[in-house]
Amino acid sequence: MATLAEHPKAIAPFDVSDIALYVEDTWREPFARLRAEMPVSWCPESPYGGYWSVVSHALVGEVELDPATYSSSWRNGNIVIADPKPESNLQNFIASDPPVHTEQRKVIAPAFAPSQMSLREVEVRARCAELLDALPTSETFDWVERVSVPMTLSMLCILFDMPFDEWEDLKRWSDVASTVNPENNTDEYRAYFMGQMMEMLGRFDTLYAEKKAQPPADDLISRMVHSAAMGDMTPLERLSNLALLIVGGNDTTRNSMSGLVEALNRYPEELDKLHGDAALIANAAQEIVRWQSPVTHMRRTATRDAELGGQRIATGEKVVMWYLSANRDEAVFADAERFDVARANARRHLGFGHGIHRCVGARLAEIQLATLIGEIVARNWRIAPQGAPERLPSPFLHGFVHMPARIERRG
Repeated sequence: MATLAEHPKAIAPFDVSDIALYVEDTWREPFARLRAEMPVSWCPESPYGGYWSVVSHALVGEVELDPATYSSSWRNGNIVIADPKPESNLQNFIASDPPVHTEQRKVIAPAFAPSQMSLREVEVRARCAELLDALPTSETFDWVERVSVPMTLSMLCILFDMPFDEWEDLKRWSDVASTVNPENNTDEYRAYFMGQMMEMLGRFDTLYAEKKAQPPADDLISRMVHSAAMGDMTPLERLSNLALLIVGGNDTTRNSMSGLVEALNRYPEELDKLHGDAALIANAAQEIVRWQSPVTHMRRTATRDAELGGQRIATGEKVVMWYLSANRDEAVFADAERFDVARANARRHLGFGHGIHRCVGARLAEIQLATLIGEIVARNWRIAPQGAPERLPSPFLHGFVHMPARIERRG
């Protein structure tokens, strides 16, 4: 009987990190084939080097629940498929392992406690209504620019206690910090990256100093500067954690908000269900995170030899968890491609991650999504796409650059 070490490596027949799959929206068939034939497979060549793909719901969960074997630490390679250059190797709490991760996460978590979320929900509802009230009702507009981006970034301004008119700066810094694209592997782009990150750090260091001089408060920056775990970070650590909070606090939610338009257009009967039963709105918010899967992947690095899905993972190898595939796993989600607002197990999605690294702001994202869905239903709107959207050229975030749309009255 062959030992695991003697088993041949399952070699993937294609590279699922190819950005064309996401720009052209052709990723479904490759992942379906991998789930069926080789749920753990090795891609020997890609713009990011060799990597393991983990594509089933169960095996992604297995990796997530074993941080001792599968490290997130920036010291081992960080959390995306691209191997970071020294200047972009961000040292934030998601790119760390316990105990550092545990200590720093504890500082951030109270900002998303139930009592805080009750306050945020009131602010989300007011901001959502304001944005939707300002939309043109008889002409085409960009849903990403007019709704998804300003809604999520204005909430970040509240969390940071920053003026609303700075949301465009936050967007630019977020877009730069979250870029994963082989075409940006140039000296020119790296210089631009560092320029933007230093600009971000300068703005927030001013805010840090202001908060340090004031009594502790509930906003994120105050919690950080007045904590033992994050109050004395190096400039790179400050920059890194700010980049994480900005990206995590808006990119995933904004891309789910844009994906909602696409999902309801493909499955218009789901909007009818929401009109028939408003109690489904909260579940619809979970379902759009599953269906859109706004974070395409997260990467881990093996700290020791391991077995996963019948494959031998060697120390130091890159292990990529494809949430986009896990959330389409028919073994968990029946008729998985379908957007179903009444899906009984929508909450089993991995769109927010799993285990110790599950998104700390998941509840706020759910509130924002449910509020937007509720407003669309209450206004009796149908958001009709006007032509194909422009999709994000990235294997890391699954989202949209532009989405032309018009408001139509339902029925």
